[in-house]
Amino acid sequence: MSDGLQWMVGRTSSSGWMLDVHFARGIGAEELAVRMGARAGAAAEPMTDDEITGLDIDAYPGRGPGSAVVRVGEHAGWAFAITYGPYLDKLDEVSHDGVEAVHYHHNSEHPPTYVSYGRDGRTVTGLGLCEEYRRYGDEGDLLLPELVAAGILRPDGTALRGTGIDDHDGHRRRSLAVFEKRFGLSLPRTALAGDRLPVYAIMGSPAADFEEIHAWAAAHGRPLPDERLRLVPAGLRAAYEQATDPRYRDRQSGTHRAPAHGEFRTSGVLTDATRGAGLRPLRRHPQQ
Repeated sequence: MSDGLQWMVGRTSSSGWMLDVHFARGIGAEELAVRMGARAGAAAEPMTDDEITGLDIDAYPGRGPGSAVVRVGEHAGWAFAITYGPYLDKLDEVSHDGVEAVHYHHNSEHPPTYVSYGRDGRTVTGLGLCEEYRRYGDEGDLLLPELVAAGILRPDGTALRGTGIDDHDGHRRRSLAVFEKRFGLSLPRTALAGDRLPVYAIMGSPAADFEEIHAWAAAHGRPLPDERLRLVPAGLRAAYEQATDPRYRDRQSGTHRAPAHGEFRTSGVLTDATRGAGLRPLRRHPQQ
């Protein structure tokens, strides 16, 4: 029996505040990771959801170079990637060349939960759970008949009133069931309950100097960066640069050019932050 998606309502990953999952139909798990920013063949040993907490991922890029990883698998005809790190909407990147993709994003601190469907590199339709009257995408009303049949919206796309709206979780489950049934989507509950899945870095601090920072941290009693994915936490990088770079304070005050750092790139080439080359801003839904 398929686990479906409705069990995900209100659930979070080991982050404690977010559950972010990209699904793809038409490609395998590794290709999904690559389309989200990973290097092909660069999977770390499989990890559980709980073990990800040991990677010390930086979910707030404002503090420094952010990092993100995914745990990937395949289930019910779809590849899936559970993301750990900052908010990253990769729907268009995942869905190019005829691939179908779905992005589920739940942030317990910033409702609503969003669900989007994409195909051929474009967002076809999407909505916020409990805010289904606000739909977006090239075919925003694609799922309107199903939402009406589920007792969520009127035929004109406006919200129904007096139909158990106080049961917010029940409402979210009914809405999520529309995506589940329309696209045959399912995520196994065990993905958050002990499954060991391959892990890929999709964004992170450039690690060309990983050995130097690791050695410095060991010599100065600092927490060691995790060697499995060679991600350097922003706090550790800042401490290392402050201790070893005589121009650190000048650079922080803007006197000198910014250090080379940026989004993890498959080429391994560092980009100059002052030029913005190769960097892309995070895309947000209009309501976020």
